[in-house]
Amino acid sequence: MKHKRPLRAMRIFPLAALVLLVGCGEQEQAASAPPAPEVGVYTVQAQPLTLTTDLPGRTSAYRVAEVRPQVSGILQQRLFTEGSEVKKGQPLYQIDPRTYEARLSRAEANLTTAENLARRYERLLKTNAVSRQQYDDAQAAWKQAQAEVQVARIDVQYTKVLAPISGRIGRSAVTEGALVTNSQAQELATVTQLDPIYVDVNQPITKLLGLRRALESGRLQRSGNDQAEVSLTLDDGSAYPLPGTLKFSEVSVDETTGSVTLRAEFPNPERKLLPGMFVHALLKEGTQQDALLVPQQAVIRDSRGQAGVWVVKADASVELREVETLRTVGNAWLIGKGIQSGEQVVTEGIQRVRSGITVKPVAAGNVELVAEFGKPTDQAAN
Repeated sequence: MKHKRPLRAMRIFPLAALVLLVGCGEQEQAASAPPAPEVGVYTVQAQPLTLTTDLPGRTSAYRVAEVRPQVSGILQQRLFTEGSEVKKGQPLYQIDPRTYEARLSRAEANLTTAENLARRYERLLKTNAVSRQQYDDAQAAWKQAQAEVQVARIDVQYTKVLAPISGRIGRSAVTEGALVTNSQAQELATVTQLDPIYVDVNQPITKLLGLRRALESGRLQRSGNDQAEVSLTLDDGSAYPLPGTLKFSEVSVDETTGSVTLRAEFPNPERKLLPGMFVHALLKEGTQQDALLVPQQAVIRDSRGQAGVWVVKADASVELREVETLRTVGNAWLIGKGIQSGEQVVTEGIQRVRSGITVKPVAAGNVELVAEFGKPTDQAAN
């Protein structure tokens, strides 16, 4: 019995040593495992978004009227300053009126004679002193004389050339002493109405049809009950301070470009916009209440061109998710489907991730979301 205890101790010692060696091996294996890669993530949040379209266009005058003479004669005087504002009905030129005033005097004299004769025949007809035919001829001559006086009076009025519309008048094509005719091809001057002013832009018919489908389906809500609002950026990059309204779209599609012409109207009280200027019109299409925006650097594409994003799940593992990209909005993609609000997408360290691995998500430092051109709406705080 004295030899049993040492033998029992010898049997327990190898088992304890084995357990100790296995524990050390697991600790060494855990210590040698690489840490989870750190990636920058952006949290996608659904939010109302006003969708806009940036379209190039040119300004055109609201109204243009060419000033031409209605009678012939020698131009006596120019009554306006070139480049100034004129009002409708304002005298612009004076044509020598003496010939037309003389014709008016002669027509008025003929009218007096015809009227006296017609009245005399009217009294004589009652006593059958003149025939009915003579009376009718006298009445017709009286009416003809009235018409001649009216024409002569109009010709005298036309010797003053008046502004047909209100606006800014350009340079004069004639000077005092020039002979003008009522059938000449050259205009005397041109009056252009600049307030308001039109902006004509072209939009592809495919985008216009897509906009109509989105509005009809309810996915996109109109900006308002009135006409769509348009803002303007000038050719030098400065913003035009006054908003405009979309008036109409052309009823036909350009066969060569496949686009439709849209016309917007802008107030122009300070005459900053001139006809022929190149501008950019920002058209507000409508509002999407639950828009999902993903930074462009988070979207990758495979060999088929299919868009996808790396999504960090609740257990910190990542998966590659296919998404539908509808359009670009500033520096982000508007997502149609494939991702939900509140999910995190990888924007930094994409080259270090693969499907199924565990990552350490941190707030991305390379995201400054811009929902509208030049108007930041979200920062990288997410």
